[in-house]
Amino acid sequence: MATYLTPALAWRRLRDGNERFVSGKSSHPNQDASRRSSLVENQHPFAVIFGCSDSRLAAEIIFDLGLGDAFVVRTAGQVIDDAVLGSLEYSVSVLSVPLIVVLGHDSCGAVTATKAAVETGQMPVGFMRSLVERITPSVLTSLRNNQTDVNDMVVENVKQTSQRLVDSSRVISEAVESGRAAVIGLAYSLADGRADLVSGIGEL
Repeated sequence: MATYLTPALAWRRLRDGNERFVSGKSSHPNQDASRRSSLVENQHPFAVIFGCSDSRLAAEIIFDLGLGDAFVVRTAGQVIDDAVLGSLEYSVSVLSVPLIVVLGHDSCGAVTATKAAVETGQMPVGFMRSLVERITPSVLTSLRNNQTDVNDMVVENVKQTSQRLVDSSRVISEAVESGRAAVIGLAYSLADGRADLVSGIGEL
């Protein structure tokens, strides 16, 4: 069955699921065989979650979701590339998902590595360098604002990533402008499991 939610209702559903997870009362919805069978022909996720690849940030678990609920894209440090943008545009234009979530977390390794590279001038080797280069603007902005803590840089990276999605993709920006979708930034606490709203673009 299709789930046509407004961005605000989609965010409320995610928030309710996160509250259950934080309080240890997860209900593990939509994870049984009948749900699996019902999704064979199509899918109607109500949110797309673009988060960090960190193993402690499993989207379906921290928002207490099941099969077919969330379209999930993950890269280290939630770094954007063409494949990420294509995936997010697919979720918005083909699946009509009303909410894009950019999900960062405290103690992020990719942001920590970028902070170290900026401070020492030593870049990591291989393709990790690409991650660091893309996160560097967020670290520099934080430092200019006298925010030297990695977790402040994580929040800045979430905000800049959210804005970059809207700036880079006409599909996403038009969906936001028309009110069909919104983009929110969340910062997740590894210790207590809470995902807090740190930015929002569009009607919520």
